[in-house]
Amino acid sequence: MILPVAKLGALAVKTFSKPIANRIKKEATHHPKFRQLIINLAQANHRFTTQIQRRIYGHATDVAIRPLNEEKAVQVAADLAGELFVFSVAGAALIFEVQRSSRSEARKEESRRQELEAMKRRDEELAREVELLRHRVEELGLAKGRGLTGIRQTRTTVNESTRPS
Repeated sequence: MILPVAKLGALAVKTFSKPIANRIKKEATHHPKFRQLIINLAQANHRFTTQIQRRIYGHATDVAIRPLNEEKAVQVAADLAGELFVFSVAGAALIFEVQRSSRSEARKEESRRQELEAMKRRDEELAREVELLRHRVEELGLAKGRGLTGIRQTRTTVNESTRPS
């Protein structure tokens, strides 16, 4: 049950954040300072991934890596910025859900603790009642051996012990 809801939520987050990500991509290509920043990021990313790929495939790693042309670098960086935004939104949604779930679990745990405390108090009250009844039974058992006068004395004693002070 929870998995389909989680998938649906993730799809909704991605769907709602895509237009914003596309807007970020578009704006990234128009601002000169930001454009230069993302070109530098894209070139660094290109060098890093090319070196990793060369190591994985066993090719020479000391060969110079040709930089991307400016438009390709802008496109790659803009795509990366858009995907980063989508990922950030999804991560924030996940963190929010984990915190909400944690708070809900804490409330349930507190409720269980309170129920347990109430059950312990009720158990103690019942134990006191059992002890009082045991004491009364013992008194009645002693009175039985004394006859009718013992029963009257026991009733008087029992009534006095249960009467409010």
